[in-house]
Amino acid sequence: MSAARERITKGSVSLLWALAGIALIAIMWELTKFVGTLIELPFNTSDQAMPHIWTMLSGFTAPEVRGSETTVFQAVVSAATYSFTLALGGFVIGVTVGLILAIVMQRFLFMERGLLPFVIASQTVPLIALAPLIVGIGNQISFGPVQWSTTYSVMFIAAYLAFFPLSIGALRGLHAPSPTSLELMRSYAASNNKVLWKLRFPSSIPYLVPALKVSAAASVVGTVVAEISTGVRGGIGRLMVEYARETTSQPAKVYVAVFGAIALGLVVAAVIATVDVLLTRNLPKKGLT
Repeated sequence: MSAARERITKGSVSLLWALAGIALIAIMWELTKFVGTLIELPFNTSDQAMPHIWTMLSGFTAPEVRGSETTVFQAVVSAATYSFTLALGGFVIGVTVGLILAIVMQRFLFMERGLLPFVIASQTVPLIALAPLIVGIGNQISFGPVQWSTTYSVMFIAAYLAFFPLSIGALRGLHAPSPTSLELMRSYAASNNKVLWKLRFPSSIPYLVPALKVSAAASVVGTVVAEISTGVRGGIGRLMVEYARETTSQPAKVYVAVFGAIALGLVVAAVIATVDVLLTRNLPKKGLT
């Protein structure tokens, strides 16, 4: 019970700090606009470039298209849900691939020496340049009646960014058991699979959870960037591009879409935080007696 209370207390404090941070950003935003009316700043502070906070909030209830019953908020929620689906698919694929690579590299030293440099080098390729290439190659792939679509390309790009943090974190975690623990498992004549599941995986949880958080964030970023680069409609990335074209008449719309992308990242972070609680509930808590 004390551990549950401590988690609730920490969560409440974190929420208060987050709300205070949002309030501080809003104050600094309005203060910057006010200063921009007094002196010339090196950036544009007009209502088209930097609308007031209350203008942004009113954009949530504005109709997406003149005469439409669908509000901007509803359109953003629908687009964010679609992007969440793609990001989740890419996250699952990326985590699976990254975990398999980590297991292989841990099990065979020559594979670690051979694969690890390529795993690291894979993240140096600019995503903007990679996205059109993946779409071009993917459009020529088919699996029987199933034709590769641009949606699959977006998930592939999300997985491409998600697998790296997980593979590195999992590899470090699988190497975490102490020599004494490994020697004890050998004294019991435990097989490599038993050592993996009974010792290495439990020992890697403190490394896996942070890696999962980074992979989740990377999958969201990859999804949004891929939607913009590939032109996939229906997602929050493409919606931001479409709303950015209307900044002259409705500058608040693009910020509502940006808030939707931020909310998408927070939802993914909340999912991983829940996984963190489930995975670490039986681990000893620091500071508890």
